[in-house]
Order: sequence, then structure tokens, then C-alpha cells
Amino acid sequence: MAMPINPVRVESLLPAPMRAGGTRAAGGEFAGMLQEAVRQVEEFQKNASQQIERFLAGENEDIHTTAMAVQRAELTFELFQQVRNKVVQAYQEVMRQPL
Repeated sequence: MAMPINPVRVESLLPAPMRAGGTRAAGGEFAGMLQEAVRQVEEFQKNASQQIERFLAGENEDIHTTAMAVQRAELTFELFQQVRNKVVQAYQEVMRQPL
């Protein structure tokens, strides 16, 4: 007995923010993804700063929570840098291609 084959839809593979846009140009989706990534990095940095301030003020005596927030912010920033480096390398490779 043959089983039906369902097509793979590109929309199902995209992250939710990109699916919602649907009609935007590819450049707009990429720019939106970069803006969202920058926003998340900034959010983790702010959270880490707030945790440090609370710890130093004596409001939060749990140093583990503070250390985790700082480490999360550092890792997020490093990941963003690596992604940025890969995007720049890809752009440079494309620009080197002969027409």
C-alpha cells in the first residue's frame, strides 16, 4: 500500500518571526533577523548589568544567579560575533566570484 507523500513547505522551516512577515523581501527578512539578534544580545547585557547591580546592593545574595546571567550575556555576545564573522566571510566570498 502506497503512503501519501506530503510536500515540504519552506514556511514550516522558517522561524516564527519570518513566517509572520510573508510578503517582505528577502533583504527585509534578513535585516529583521539581525535586528532581533542585536535586541536579544542587548537584553542579555542589560539583564546581566541589573543582576550585578542587585548583587552589589545586597538585594540578591545569590552569586550563582548573577554569575549565570553574566556568563549567558558573554556567550550570547560571542555567538553573535561569530555569526557576524561568518556573514562577512560569506559576503566577501560572493564578491570574489567572477561574473
